[in-house]
Amino acid sequence: MSVGVSTSAPLSPTSGTSVGMSTFSIVDYVVFVLLLVLSLAIGLYHACRGWGRHTVGELLMADRKMGCLPVALSLLATFQSAVAILGVPSEIYRYGTQYWFLGCCYFLGLLIPAHIFIPVFYRLHLTSAYEYLELRFNKTVRVCGTVTFIFQMVIYMGVVLYAPSLALNAVTGFDLWLSVLALGIVCTVYTALGGLKAVIWTDVFQTLVMFLGQLAVIIVGSAKVGGLGRVWAVASQHGRISGFELDPDPFVRHTFWTLAFGGVFMMLSLYGVNQAQVQRYLSSRTEKAAVLSCYAVFPFQQVSLCVGCLIGLVMFAYYQEYPMSIQQAQAAPDQFVLYFVMDLLKGLPGLPGLFIACLFSGSLSTISSAFNSLATVTMEDLIRPWFPEFSEARAIMLSRGLAFGYGLLCLGMAYISSQMGPVLQAAISIFGMVGGPLLGLFCLGMFFPCANPPGAVVGLLAGLVMAFWIGIGSIVTSMGSSMPPSPSNGSSFSLPTNLTVATVTTLMPLTTFSKPTGLRRFYSLSYLWYSAHNSTTVIVVGLIVSLLTGRMRGRSLNPATIYPVLPKLLSLLPLSCQKRLHCSSYGQDHLMDTGLFPEKPRNGVLGDSRDKEAMALDGTAYQGSSSTCILQETSL
Repeated sequence: MSVGVSTSAPLSPTSGTSVGMSTFSIVDYVVFVLLLVLSLAIGLYHACRGWGRHTVGELLMADRKMGCLPVALSLLATFQSAVAILGVPSEIYRYGTQYWFLGCCYFLGLLIPAHIFIPVFYRLHLTSAYEYLELRFNKTVRVCGTVTFIFQMVIYMGVVLYAPSLALNAVTGFDLWLSVLALGIVCTVYTALGGLKAVIWTDVFQTLVMFLGQLAVIIVGSAKVGGLGRVWAVASQHGRISGFELDPDPFVRHTFWTLAFGGVFMMLSLYGVNQAQVQRYLSSRTEKAAVLSCYAVFPFQQVSLCVGCLIGLVMFAYYQEYPMSIQQAQAAPDQFVLYFVMDLLKGLPGLPGLFIACLFSGSLSTISSAFNSLATVTMEDLIRPWFPEFSEARAIMLSRGLAFGYGLLCLGMAYISSQMGPVLQAAISIFGMVGGPLLGLFCLGMFFPCANPPGAVVGLLAGLVMAFWIGIGSIVTSMGSSMPPSPSNGSSFSLPTNLTVATVTTLMPLTTFSKPTGLRRFYSLSYLWYSAHNSTTVIVVGLIVSLLTGRMRGRSLNPATIYPVLPKLLSLLPLSCQKRLHCSSYGQDHLMDTGLFPEKPRNGVLGDSRDKEAMALDGTAYQGSSSTCILQETSL
């Protein structure tokens, strides 16, 4: 997960600067072009391999044969965007290492998906995460979830393409629209032709490039200021090494509790229910491989966070010895890292180009994931249910056409982003606003058997209204504030480490030295609590509406769509306590007997369409039943 891009309005494109044109050499351009060529080559290799024998399953799901390591690196790259590469060091440079404690949330934020979301999704043999919503509720809820996701990603993907290009142009003079077009076209071609397998393997390559570029900055920078020990000493001397801030106030931007626990919900919205990540889990060859890939992301995330934070500390120590120029000091915070890199690596041909390749690797991995996931949900949730008789050849052609179409739409959104000015902040924050309600919708269905379709739809709408109310209110409040932000709660937003750690997350309200009151106080809620607040709204409203509309009475409940949280917890109690609670057995054998987590699919091949129908029909056995512990959960 990653944070910290400035909320200042973007600068206008520039044709050159005193910093950039003298330090970006021919060798640097060659390194940058090599990134694009190799990424395209990987995609075309997977497109040409087996050309004419491709299936829709291979195009959209990599034929469900991926290993855990490439999936893990792709999971990391998907939300490790250029926004994060620029934002985290800037956050550390300005406010210190408090943000480092976000790493504490990674454990639960990945453990919960590994043991709750992945087993449920994988055993249902889904292609789209929103297919789950139809199996649990109905087609209306599925379409609502799909449309919400498409809106979220379409708004975001243009920004994630345009914003880094704009920052690069402002600092180096690198042609703005040349970089936008090059990235957009290359990404569209290899995603559309190569499918998910090409996206995953290019993510692996781009992840390595990202780490190499960042390590180059750390090594050269620490060497110039006297080593990492000197970096730490300078940062500590100037108060940039933060301790545990245990203030429980949710309106303080970064505290230990906000980062360690509020961040869990942000992680769940990204790694638990986001289609881009779910699609990678489901592409694994086995459920065990999917779970292992989720575990493997944990150390990679920690390393990624540490690398970003170290760059911020090295940058701080560097500018204590080599003060910024006036131009650099007046730059937007998201340009600090680029100015620092151009200063640091000048005279070292190829290294500035390596860092730019690192930066655009983040963009490529994010955008390609967006294209692929958008094509998948459009095909599986909006087209195939209405046109089930599509031939395989036509489905492949349409899937590729959708990916191309979303690529062109991304370029169009990048142009719109260039015309938005300050409204660009709101466009970026929409990604974080929508993630929480979608998390709440899946949790409502998975953990509460009494929740019904009307409750799901009304709950989702209530969560979106609450999300946009708080998010837009915070933006308007920050724009209307004339006082400077305080260091403890500065103005920045978090984006999923790719789209987060894209993250995933939203614009922070500007807080002034005078404590806000009333609605202003409400709007100053820390962005890391947004997902928790909005998902809770969906669950509470959804449960209330479900109870008022008769719960699941008269409707079938597919047991494979429920994760029995309460029975799992009660199974840990002594048998006497279980009998008092009228629960006979909560062991794994009981779950197998009920069919909640079948060990083997009925027709021998998991994912057979008849198997899905059989599982759905099994749910009728639970209709109106009160004799099983799973449904007793609603009364408890």
